[in-house]
Amino acid sequence: MQHILIADDNRDITDILSTYSRMEGFEPVVAGDGEEAIKLFTQYNPEVVLLDVMMPKEDGYEVCRKIRSKSNVPVILITARGEDFDKIMGLDIGADDYIVKPFSPREVMARVRAVMRRITKSTKDTSSENVLVIGNLEINLEEYTLHIGGTKISLTKKEIETMWTLASNPNKVFTRDNLLDSLWGFDYYGDSRTVDSHIKRLRSKLDTMEHPEWSIKTIWGVGYKFEIEEK
Repeated sequence: MQHILIADDNRDITDILSTYSRMEGFEPVVAGDGEEAIKLFTQYNPEVVLLDVMMPKEDGYEVCRKIRSKSNVPVILITARGEDFDKIMGLDIGADDYIVKPFSPREVMARVRAVMRRITKSTKDTSSENVLVIGNLEINLEEYTLHIGGTKISLTKKEIETMWTLASNPNKVFTRDNLLDSLWGFDYYGDSRTVDSHIKRLRSKLDTMEHPEWSIKTIWGVGYKFEIEEK
């Protein structure tokens, strides 16, 4: 039986999400606060996690950080706050998706299905070729590590996935919408600052080490590409 962890201090929300989760074939495990969510996550090792951001004891961001430190399980944040900063923060700490209240439970389940499909596809795609080496760059998508010149760079799960997507398609230009769709799998009805802020943080971490053979280039008005420098 596949478990889904639903963490929210609103009983009405957990009840309806539990009902719809069962319709999707999941066995729901419900937590009413952040501390209980961590405990149940360790106990049940769920296939996917739905986290309310504003929870007692430990908020959803902190719970997501703790989960991400030991697991790549899909995490979807649910919150009443829809500001750009909150969305960017959620994605940067490793969340796979972000849903703003009020929401349709059918939409939540659709997002869950989309995240699960991406995880399955990623596993199939990287089962035989999960290490990418370009110059002094090495990305291991199985271990979720990235090294430059043998030095490990501390990146979030989403930052490593971004680098894998770009570096495995050298010189291909990805629009901001392309990146949102391929990495998060949802339409973001705001502006381009979500992707821009994500790339800015990623670059700042990569640039702590020299990498003259490659770079992430901005294609103004379009998006980004991983460029291999000509010798």
